[in-house]
Amino acid sequence: MALNDTLLTALSDQITLELESSIVYLQLGIALEDNDLPGMAGWMRLQSDEERAHAAKFIAHVTDRGGRPQIGAIAAPRADGTGVLEAFEASLAHEQKVSEAVRNLYRLAQAEGDIDMIPLLHWFIEEQIEEEATVSEIVGRLRMIGDDGAGLLRLDAELGARTTINE
Repeated sequence: MALNDTLLTALSDQITLELESSIVYLQLGIALEDNDLPGMAGWMRLQSDEERAHAAKFIAHVTDRGGRPQIGAIAAPRADGTGVLEAFEASLAHEQKVSEAVRNLYRLAQAEGDIDMIPLLHWFIEEQIEEEATVSEIVGRLRMIGDDGAGLLRLDAELGARTTINE
């Protein structure tokens, strides 16, 4: 089934948002590197890679259905002077924004009667639940740690042990 113009535009917007997410994570990783937390910075870089993989999933769906997605403008994020907790709170807020965009895509697919998009969106809904839960846990742990340098270094090492992305 070919995509109608409404869905093509919405999917192009989602692709742009996924790429924006990649850039946001990359910038947050730089901020964490500035805080001498290479494990957390590496975790953010892997998140950046994962967001590009998400964009690629949407691109493949569109092109497999004969569409041509159009990537929109992406504003450069700022993270100067961002602390550790602030970086992960920004990450959580961005994941929540993406989650709502995916839910809106699902609603639109239902309204347009596009059942071919539903399996893809189910995968993304599950992925976003996982993403929000992971980052929310990190934020909670950072709040517990507070100013405890040893706790922060332990969490940095733990997050730095991540070596793969969830596609």
